[in-house]
Formats: sequence, structure tokens, C-alpha cells
Amino acid sequence: MKGASSEGGLSLEELKEKMAFFAKERDWDQFHSPRNLLLALVGEVGELSEIFQWKGEVPRGLPDWEEQEKLHLGEELSDVLLYLVRLSDICGIDLGKAALRKIELNAIKYPISLCKGSSQKHNQIKTSPGTVPDDAATTSSENGGV
Repeated sequence: MKGASSEGGLSLEELKEKMAFFAKERDWDQFHSPRNLLLALVGEVGELSEIFQWKGEVPRGLPDWEEQEKLHLGEELSDVLLYLVRLSDICGIDLGKAALRKIELNAIKYPISLCKGSSQKHNQIKTSPGTVPDDAATTSSENGGV
């Protein structure tokens, strides 16, 4: 099993390998169907949402949060990431490549010249002749381009 990369973090590939090993050691592959993993992921997103519920807008860096709250947030973010990595592995999707492709599609869908500083959805951006049409990079994403 590979360790941390030279920059001190883990790659998606390393996380995928660690998750596969973790599941195999426990004989959990039998339970890791795409549906089951997706439902587990949704549950973890719900737990992540609960942390922010009723807090209103929260500034970057969470300056008013206690260290224990930040630790809990890190755990829930990790749960979401790990289930997403495992789901992509089980589905045979290279998550890194898919994410890079998605960024490229969003760059077409949200050209800087038309959307810089705007929170409008792609189909609300006013285009002029010769610009990218609304459906140039069809995806199911909402505002924010992700």
C-alpha cells in the first residue's frame, strides 16, 4: 500500500486503494454495490448538512467555531469523500479524470467574459452572437458550475 505523496497529501488513487483494502479486509465488498454506496453517501451528506443547519452564513475559515466543531466537520467531510471515492471505484469511474473533464465543460458553460462575478445559472447568462450557446456543455449541475 502506498503512503502519503511527497506533498504530504493523498492522491485520489491512493485513497481508492486504501478504501478497497479496508473493505476487502472486512469482507465488505459484498455490500458495496453502487446503490448501497450512494445511499450511504447521501446519509453522510445529511450528517454534514446538520453541522451547518441553523448557523446562517458562515465566514471562510470558520473563525468563530470551536476546535471540536472543526474536528467534527473534518470527520463528516471525510466520510463524504471516502464514500464518493469508493462509489467511483465500484462504478469504474476515474474520479480525477471525470473531475478535470467537468471543470473543462464548466469553463465552456460559464465563460469568464460572460459570467465573472455573477451567480446566474448558465441558461440565464445573456449571450451575444458568436458566444457559446446555453447547451454547449450540457450537464445536470445547478448554479456554481460544479
